[in-house]
Amino acid sequence: VPDHPSPYWGAGNANYEPPLAGMQFPNNRIVAQNMTFRIPASPARATPSDTPLGPIGVATNGVALFNQYAAGRVPLGSEILSFDRYNGHPTPQNQYHYHFEPLWLTKNGKAIFIGVLLDGFPVYGPQDDGGSTPANLDSCNGHIAATSDYPAGIYHYHTTSAAPYISGCFYGAPGTVSQG
Repeated sequence: VPDHPSPYWGAGNANYEPPLAGMQFPNNRIVAQNMTFRIPASPARATPSDTPLGPIGVATNGVALFNQYAAGRVPLGSEILSFDRYNGHPTPQNQYHYHFEPLWLTKNGKAIFIGVLLDGFPVYGPQDDGGSTPANLDSCNGHIAATSDYPAGIYHYHTTSAAPYISGCFYGAPGTVSQG
């Protein structure tokens, strides 16, 4: 579950906040999920592969990261209007997740490490360590460069304001995620 306020907590919860003006607010709520992520500890490049619907990675606060599609693999459209102020919302099964930059995590820096995808490669906010927006991202939404966590350089993804937002594909061989 997220560690920040959201209208999806429901009235009466300590983390509840009213929906934003203009927000389309479905009846979904935040409910604790039990997921097991099996992610390579030493990620390696592989033939890029599509990201599936559902969790494609996990944020540093334990919230699932999803790809750029809504149900049926259609591009996000009006579903964006259901995002709370931190760019998250729950599925009809009440699994809270982010499709976009998780603003709760990047509020203290746009170059911050925000999570890891199932292929083991890290995900950062929309900027490089120097404060610039990377211009050389590949089709998976990543590149090889130094980060504060990997000063020698590593392939990593960046969130962007346009699709695919987090990742358009896996750069490495993905691990698995199961719910139960």
